[in-house]
Amino acid sequence: MLKRIIKVELIFWIVVGFLTLLVSCKKQNNDIAFNVEEQQFTTNVKAKLSPEFKAYWYAGEAEISSYKLEQARYGEIREGKAVLVYVTEDFLPEIQVKADNRSQKNIPVLKLNATKNFLTGIYPYSIMQSTFYPVSNKNHALKISASVQEWCGHVYTQLNNKDHFEIKSHSYFENEADQNFKLTKFILENELWAQLRINPESLPIGNLEIIPSFEFIRLRHVSLKPYKAIAALNKNIYTISYPDLNRTLSIQFNPNFPYDILEWEETFISGFGSSESSLTTKATKLQTIKSPYWQKNKNQDEYLRETLQLN
Repeated sequence: MLKRIIKVELIFWIVVGFLTLLVSCKKQNNDIAFNVEEQQFTTNVKAKLSPEFKAYWYAGEAEISSYKLEQARYGEIREGKAVLVYVTEDFLPEIQVKADNRSQKNIPVLKLNATKNFLTGIYPYSIMQSTFYPVSNKNHALKISASVQEWCGHVYTQLNNKDHFEIKSHSYFENEADQNFKLTKFILENELWAQLRINPESLPIGNLEIIPSFEFIRLRHVSLKPYKAIAALNKNIYTISYPDLNRTLSIQFNPNFPYDILEWEETFISGFGSSESSLTTKATKLQTIKSPYWQKNKNQDEYLRETLQLN
């Protein structure tokens, strides 16, 4: 009887020891996960990031790519430069801005800042779109903003992903002016540029409804809402066609990791009235560098712009 009691007690302590070890290991894993693995958030999904993804995107650098730009505007093609800046950041889910401090509550995102600069006659255009997309690749972009500046004025649009898409929009045009409204959640064209970099095979295809890029919506003065679209992935080319907008976007990318974007084309109606015609905007890669550019802010760092062929 005594041996049986000892045996039961021994089994009990072995089980307790195993459970203690399991909890300890889980705690250690959580302690190191804040900026490498996607934490649970609205979809209760954790990212399964590959070693090559971590090595490339969590090296303390941004990826900066420059492009030769041929931009359709007012019925003519304008020469300029485009830049895509991708970088991983920790994102605060409640107030939806970049986090200053690390926390288990932060959401790791792949941020894209996409810029364009070109001239229309005497005056310049400057366009920037920012997209914050969860590296979990299981949810819509958490935030998108876009601004367009030229000598007539400037416009700004921001989307926050909450219970709905919450939109704030400001413009110097009378019929656009200041707007605040909500949209049901649909695929966002802006987020697809980040989704492609995480896993191009996950890109949506077929007959869809997509909210076009904020840049296009602003330049063509169309309503910010979803439009019928047809998307296709053919090897390393992703194409979206919008029949109702007479617009097609085609993105060519490296078929191998890190799936960098090589070029893109966007065909749409450019110009107004008698100058209206179907033209194609094109962007072709010039150079790519990895750099902690936020530290490269001295005069001596301007050589990096020459490397990117931006001077």
